[in-house]
Amino acid sequence: MKLVSWNVNGIRAAMDKGFRAYVENEVPDVVCLQEVKAERDQVKLDWADDLGYHQIWNSAQKKGYSGTSIWSKTKPKKEVLGIGVDEHDAEGRVITATFDDFHVVTVYTPNSQRGLARLDYRKLWDTDFLSYVQKLNRRKPVIFCGDINCAHQEIDLANPKANRMNAGFSEEERAGVDRIVEAGFVDSFRHFDPSPEKYSWWTYRSNARERNIGWRLDYFWVAKKLMPRVTAASIRDDVHGSDHCPVELMIDDVTKIT
Repeated sequence: MKLVSWNVNGIRAAMDKGFRAYVENEVPDVVCLQEVKAERDQVKLDWADDLGYHQIWNSAQKKGYSGTSIWSKTKPKKEVLGIGVDEHDAEGRVITATFDDFHVVTVYTPNSQRGLARLDYRKLWDTDFLSYVQKLNRRKPVIFCGDINCAHQEIDLANPKANRMNAGFSEEERAGVDRIVEAGFVDSFRHFDPSPEKYSWWTYRSNARERNIGWRLDYFWVAKKLMPRVTAASIRDDVHGSDHCPVELMIDDVTKIT
């Protein structure tokens, strides 16, 4: 079973820049999208319907901002938009799809912004979101994925010293990721690949992608109970269409979970 997570930075803009071709070529079982910046009826997706995808959309109240979507070849048993906290749910940042044996959650974590102007809100978000997935995980194992807007360790960005107090690499944000690990979720990519210079986001400035001056902001976090069924995790930096690239997770027969 193949799952994909991708911050498309505007699905309408990404559509003909590589997004549609990638999905049509790969046909993943589950596609988790962040920063779609659109509502379902604003996007021409007959081709995705033809591929047999059931689609869930959670658009922000603010037009052209944020938003998430999950596409799946199998219709989920249950679909939930948001995390049940009014303060967080207006921006369309979370969708939960519940299948027979596990939950899949897509998340677009708030950016702390320049000068860490939104850091206090980000810390509150981190606490409330982690509490939400921990509650889910008590019922069925959770896979949550998306752009968490934080490079966890120095290995996860090209210039750690220069960015130590910047959004995405502040001590507070990194501590929030530490708590994800402490809660029993595994960074699936690092489970398989401890090597440096593996990034999923590059600024459009200064030919950063060509020079591989990037950050690893996109993750698949997997409940420990489910990790024995995970066979691979990868970053598809060969795929274009956004300032982020897709990240992928392969899992074996989840019915074998004990």
